Amino acid sequence: MRRSKLETNVDILKALARHGPLKLTHIMYKANVNCSILKQQLNSLIEQNLVEATMLRKKTVAYAIREKGRRVLKTFWELNKAFQLTEEEEPLLLLY
Repeated sequence: MRRSKLETNVDILKALARHGPLKLTHIMYKANVNCSILKQQLNSLIEQNLVEATMLRKKTVAYAIREKGRRVLKTFWELNKAFQLTEEEEPLLLLY
């Protein structure tokens, strides 16, 4: 089953939040995203000020989550938790 862009972005943000600044290949493996899609999503996240890119050496770039990215990730976790609770409680309410 394919992931949505939202799920892919969340996985990228999670990888950066957990493991700190990462190079492209490290994000690929930790977020399980292929290179071309990862580049597109990183560009989008950078444009939205959720991620920042830093040059380490001539051709090496590290990506890090920004504070705004952490807030978005926290909000996603809260919404996900709320929706999971709602889904679990609905069948119980129907039984009574």
